[in-house]
Amino acid sequence: MNEPVIVLTKALIAEKSISPDDKNCQKMIIERLKPLGFIIEEVNIGQTKNLWAYHGNNATGKTLMFAGHTDVVPAGDESKWCYPPFSPTIDENGILYGRGASDMKSGVAAMVCAAEDFVKQHPNHAGRVAFLITSDEEADAADGTIKVVDLLIKRQERVDYCIVGEPSSDVVLGDQIKNGRRGSLTANLIIHGIQGHVAYPHLADNPVHRFAPALNELVNTVWDEGNQYFPQTTMQIANINGGTGAENVVPGDLKVQFNFRYSSELTDIAIKTRVEQILQKHNLHYTLAWRLSGHPFLTPQGELTNAAASAIKELTNIETKLSTSGGTSDGRFIAKMGCQVIELGVLNKTIHKVNENANCQDIITLTAIYNRILEKLLLA
Repeated sequence: MNEPVIVLTKALIAEKSISPDDKNCQKMIIERLKPLGFIIEEVNIGQTKNLWAYHGNNATGKTLMFAGHTDVVPAGDESKWCYPPFSPTIDENGILYGRGASDMKSGVAAMVCAAEDFVKQHPNHAGRVAFLITSDEEADAADGTIKVVDLLIKRQERVDYCIVGEPSSDVVLGDQIKNGRRGSLTANLIIHGIQGHVAYPHLADNPVHRFAPALNELVNTVWDEGNQYFPQTTMQIANINGGTGAENVVPGDLKVQFNFRYSSELTDIAIKTRVEQILQKHNLHYTLAWRLSGHPFLTPQGELTNAAASAIKELTNIETKLSTSGGTSDGRFIAKMGCQVIELGVLNKTIHKVNENANCQDIITLTAIYNRILEKLLLA
């Protein structure tokens, strides 16, 4: 496989860029973009490397930004991999194995190669082709895209369209585009009781018993009905812990962590208010701390989704569908810029798994799809 996008994908996988360590990934990207006339700005914050780059002039048209990350999750027990996770290997079926093969070094490589082809073919194109690349998406996401977006907003940089190269496809390449994501809100709750001996329950106050009715109400509450783009809001217990480990001790505290994946029908404020009402209704003595990972965001059907769907149809003969399923992505930060945002990438079935992989032909086709979207939106 000597296709430029496969060569670049393999080079990126070979960099052991466990979040937030970029290694040399962004350096490689810069070396590809700079000779083409891209304006390069490195925005490094703490241990996180960020890259903002663009070609063209937004005074002559609109800006299409590619966004992605060069960091990956750890490989885990490398002995369980069929090939070393940071030694990219293509098997006899054209499947490329390696950590980041699908999430999302193939997407990054496809963006870069598509932009290279587009700029070489259309050096005087209207508008701008831009990149926002970070190295902390898989970690805290605290010093990456969120910080660069704030900087770009402060500068009044205009971005009209954004393609996040996350692995969005389900069964075959291009079968779905993510045009939004649900919000994510986590509750860290401590129910306070009184520790004591199980033989003298009247001298103790068991927080597990106290919380049981409230827990039942929380898990059976219908938070909303969703809408045409989002499924209904869900609440799931993630962790629950109480007790000292001894069989004869009533616990003093019960720690409960639960997460909401919520639709655009709700706000984080509304969820917090409802939870507090339930806890107070059951007369609980508690401490509650919240962590908001991201608000829901949505790009309705329009110029960007239509261009992407049309490009996918032309190159794969597949009718794509719009989806808001899955977890969070950096699209939640980029949406604050007021631009249209979609996620479009290779299959997501092996992300974060042992033997993560991507089909080489899919990566090549994805590059062509990105290039065609550029043509549709910047040459129209």
